[in-house]
Amino acid sequence: MLGVDEAGRGPLAGPVSVGVVAVPEGFDVAKEFPGVADSKKLSEKKRENIFEMLEARAMAGDVRFIVAYESERAIDQEGIAVVIRRAVERGVRKLTDELGSPTSKCTGKSDFHILLDGSLHAPVEYSQETIIDGDELVPLISLASIAAKVSRDRLVVELAKTYPAYGFEKHKGYGTKAHYEALRKHGLCAIHRRSFIHLDAESK
Repeated sequence: MLGVDEAGRGPLAGPVSVGVVAVPEGFDVAKEFPGVADSKKLSEKKRENIFEMLEARAMAGDVRFIVAYESERAIDQEGIAVVIRRAVERGVRKLTDELGSPTSKCTGKSDFHILLDGSLHAPVEYSQETIIDGDELVPLISLASIAAKVSRDRLVVELAKTYPAYGFEKHKGYGTKAHYEALRKHGLCAIHRRSFIHLDAESK
């Protein structure tokens, strides 16, 4: 069973990320990851705690996960919907390929059932179900949303060291008042999504 969700659809800067988490049949995500919920409804500290639990369980071999990214440049060139779809496809294929290795009990795509949030879809050859508000309703999708969110946030915090004028470590690229003020003062940097930024439309 796999859960899939994305993070970073709306920011003005940085990549978008897609989390893909695989658990064995019968694995009780809510029990094994107490407090798991939609990443947007958790504090940063709680998200980090659950993500660290996920990393530990992955190291132990109980679960598997990956996070696939698409860059701000790809978003500008192709559009957010296109790149998210590609990230979902890459993430699902990579993880199922790993799970379908000779040492795994899974041998083909039909062995996997994928639960996806909102409007997301896996490649057509997979058994799948798209669930509206899945990140709130399905713990496995919630866990995928946490993987995507925490991984992206950590990446943007690292990028903040290269572009210190914008305060990315605080707003993670989202369009806060402080971010817009920095944009007006310094202009755009290399990781901004140019197609998302319309300074003239913002009140000054």
